[in-house]
Amino acid sequence: MVLTNMGSLAVCWLPLLAWLTQCSAAPTPVSQVLPSPAEDEALAEEYLSKFYTDVGVTNSTFRSLTFTSYNESLEDMQAFFGLEVTGVLDKETLDAMKAPRCGVSDISKYGHFSGRPKWQKKQITYRITQYTQDLSQSQVDRTIAQAFKLYSDVIPLDFKQITRGTADIMILFKGGYHGDFYPFDGPNGVLAHANSPGLQQGGDTHFDEDELWTLSPRGVNLLLVAAHEFGHALGLDHSRVRSALMFPTYQYVNTNGYKLPADDREGVQALYGSRTPKPNPPPVPEPEPEPEPEPEPEEPTEEPGTNPSGEKCSRDLVFDAATSIRGDLYFFKTGYYWRKRQNNIQLTKVSAKWPEMSHVDAAYDVPHKDVVYFFEDGRYWGIRAYAKTIIPGYPKPISSLGLPSSISKVDAAVYVTWTGKTLIFVKTQYWSYDESRNQMDSGYPKYITQDFRGIGSRVDAAFANYGYVYFSNGPRQIEYYFPYRRVMRTLLNYGWLNCY
Repeated sequence: MVLTNMGSLAVCWLPLLAWLTQCSAAPTPVSQVLPSPAEDEALAEEYLSKFYTDVGVTNSTFRSLTFTSYNESLEDMQAFFGLEVTGVLDKETLDAMKAPRCGVSDISKYGHFSGRPKWQKKQITYRITQYTQDLSQSQVDRTIAQAFKLYSDVIPLDFKQITRGTADIMILFKGGYHGDFYPFDGPNGVLAHANSPGLQQGGDTHFDEDELWTLSPRGVNLLLVAAHEFGHALGLDHSRVRSALMFPTYQYVNTNGYKLPADDREGVQALYGSRTPKPNPPPVPEPEPEPEPEPEPEEPTEEPGTNPSGEKCSRDLVFDAATSIRGDLYFFKTGYYWRKRQNNIQLTKVSAKWPEMSHVDAAYDVPHKDVVYFFEDGRYWGIRAYAKTIIPGYPKPISSLGLPSSISKVDAAVYVTWTGKTLIFVKTQYWSYDESRNQMDSGYPKYITQDFRGIGSRVDAAFANYGYVYFSNGPRQIEYYFPYRRVMRTLLNYGWLNCY
């Protein structure tokens, strides 16, 4: 589907079926019926009228252009994509025209919108009025702030998030019609769009909630798309440099330590200038030092000879429980747990960290409460996520959650950000617990196979990570995308423990 550019609105990025090196490759045919030469010419005329004429006249009928301007536009397009410049509509040129792309017209190197609009103040406020259900609110806040920081690192603008009132840049996630004249088109279509700087809607940025927003290579990476859109919100048009963030087509790159590419940096600095380091202030008397907060203690050392370390990289590894705590993953097994912090894996005995417990049957975290819950037999504990300490008043009986008194053990539990509910699994059934009302939902239990087709009839462990829910049954694990109720792929448990 081809995007459009109306005035100063930058409607951006369609996901590619291949990476950057394949951007100009022919798309997979959806029909064996070949288009006629007349259809090819019509497609070319429409394409050139949208992307190789002046912004603001993209709705004009291309047939009013002269034959000379058609040839010139075709040659410009071929030069842009690195094709042989012939002025002839050949197969390679048609293939490039059919590839998914953004709707803003193509330009050389970095570029700016017509009239070079830019912000006339040094601090720009932004507000997120609607969040995606694919990520937690804190993940979205951090990622949006990180995207703005890519620019504030190199230009003398500062960006501040506000939570009420009207900001300079209003941000929302919503599918379909969302209050402007550019409705989104569902999954795998238009990803986002942004206005150029200006009054009222200037800089406003919208993300299609029907896409799968992630912080990883899968789905659509929010940091990369947000940074691209904020480039438009600051006045940048598209670039023809393939490695540039402002290149017209979406392309995933590793975001660890990501910095603004040189072409984008030069473009935004041409509008706003470069950020210069602040001069060192004169020395002032040092105040009395305040006591430093106690650092999080190192995980205690496990007892040798009684732990499951030998099973770590076994393809038959079965987890008792799994959860995330403040971005780290915890995998529990026979009274021990592996803690995965970035690329570091550490094995610790449960009772060495929490003497009140000997093992963990199930676990789940509620990020907005900053609390994690551990289940052991018929009891459960609330743990402060930031301090890893037990909350006073625990343990409590699992029946206090609304489970029948006949249940003596929970198999798995996971909090689902998209619904605000915690799913609690026992044998072949599950319950839904409402975290906002602190009570079990009516109509439960239900059979797992009734509502979660494809994950099996039992769940041994479950956890959420990067917008997906993972259900383990034995050594196998299902990656599940909850908003679509869809199985994405099947994995093995040991793959999380850096076993290759």
